[in-house]
Amino acid sequence: MDRFDPHSVMVRSSHFIGGQYVTDSQAEVLGVRRPSDLQLYAELPVASAERVDQAVQNAWQAYRHSDWARRPPRDRARVLFRWADLIEADSAYLAPLEAVGSSRPIRDVLAWDIPYVADCIRFFAELADKHGGQVAATQQDRLGMMVSEPYGVIGAIAPWNFPLSMGAWKVGPALAAGNAVVLKPSELTPFSSLRLAELAVQAGLPAGMFNVIQGDGRTTGDALCRHPRIGKVTFTGSTATGASIMSACALSGPKPATLELGGKSPQIVFADAPDLKKTAQQVAAAITGNAGQVCVSGSRLLIQRSAAEAFVAEVRQHFQALRPGPTWESGTTLPPIISAQQAQRIDAIVRRSIDQGAECLTGGALFDGLPGAYYQPTLLSELDSSNPAVQEEIFGPVLTVQTFDDEEQAWQLASHDTYGLAAGIHTADINRALRGMRRVEAGTVWINRYGRSFDHIVPTGGYKRSGIGKDVGKEAFEANLRVKSVLIDIAGQ
Repeated sequence: MDRFDPHSVMVRSSHFIGGQYVTDSQAEVLGVRRPSDLQLYAELPVASAERVDQAVQNAWQAYRHSDWARRPPRDRARVLFRWADLIEADSAYLAPLEAVGSSRPIRDVLAWDIPYVADCIRFFAELADKHGGQVAATQQDRLGMMVSEPYGVIGAIAPWNFPLSMGAWKVGPALAAGNAVVLKPSELTPFSSLRLAELAVQAGLPAGMFNVIQGDGRTTGDALCRHPRIGKVTFTGSTATGASIMSACALSGPKPATLELGGKSPQIVFADAPDLKKTAQQVAAAITGNAGQVCVSGSRLLIQRSAAEAFVAEVRQHFQALRPGPTWESGTTLPPIISAQQAQRIDAIVRRSIDQGAECLTGGALFDGLPGAYYQPTLLSELDSSNPAVQEEIFGPVLTVQTFDDEEQAWQLASHDTYGLAAGIHTADINRALRGMRRVEAGTVWINRYGRSFDHIVPTGGYKRSGIGKDVGKEAFEANLRVKSVLIDIAGQ
């Protein structure tokens, strides 16, 4: 599939509760627009606190009365494997559904998102029977054990930038560990999650173990986080929203939360990088992929002064070669910003940064004459570390450029007061790379590459205000289990 007609994509404006689509004719509704052309294409019901309660109670009953949590782990794994197979087989339907209302071009959804989701679910399925408890060192007449058990119902809130992929991050480990899940997708990209849940039931997941509720954060998300039956919350999104969720979890529990939040990630390039042309392409892709709407976007280029001029010129060429266009066109290499409001926010930060001394080398404005919200890939240089473009998460295709002379200066520039999500180090000197890995405060450090891969064993998560806990990896699976201590007297009478 190289393109599709956006008008041919049919969506369900409903919730998915108890294995069925549930309409909500009395609910408040939100208009949902396609970012590619800003056309209104659906209305979304906003789940009230009562509707959220229905979904959570349904999940709780499914958890208590189905055999999902009690099944042998291999049996749970078999269902998850079938689910992954169904997702791959459904790509002709699922890919346009994901692309039409998001910033994900159809080519990327088919080549990356759907295979990534299926692989992610298989990874957690394989972990289902690879995790056990521990026997503790106790007195000889006692047996101490630590056993792991599911929380019960996990409340999951997924972002709009990778609806399917981030949904799989939340739902995959929770189900593999034996929990039920209530997922709230973003109100900007709500529909592909419904299909994900429907396919899970087709694969054999008991009805009610995976429910989807629609709505906004203020009403629906807050009610989900505060519900007394929710044992844990997992969220990916902004730092500000993460703080609100953490507060709600504290006041209504307390209950644990896994939070993958914002970033302002540096890409540190030394003059001895193995292939500066290839590195420039990687640096450009790390900020323009998904139009920069990625938590781990490499939004700060730190380049050694001796290589800066030629390197920045190379990055600029990559920026200018990108082709903006709708997500349903195969030739699109720069997708739209998710909404007009977000595009205006990006532009406001760029303008404020220029007013405060940044030099705009290319871009710096919305594209003219396009029906959607498209922002020009932008290079800002001559910045000090207090400039808004360096300090604030822009979440768009905006790359700041700062130069350094020596290694120590590079590590100092890489440090950010607020964020510590990811970083990239490009150098031929492995010792320098490993020194940098130690010095840079970030939850993920990539060396001579930038960006995630299909290596789901490698967890992701941030330092500082970039989050708490890990998504993906064994750590994500274990975060969906709570530990019970057991002590048995075995001495004879």
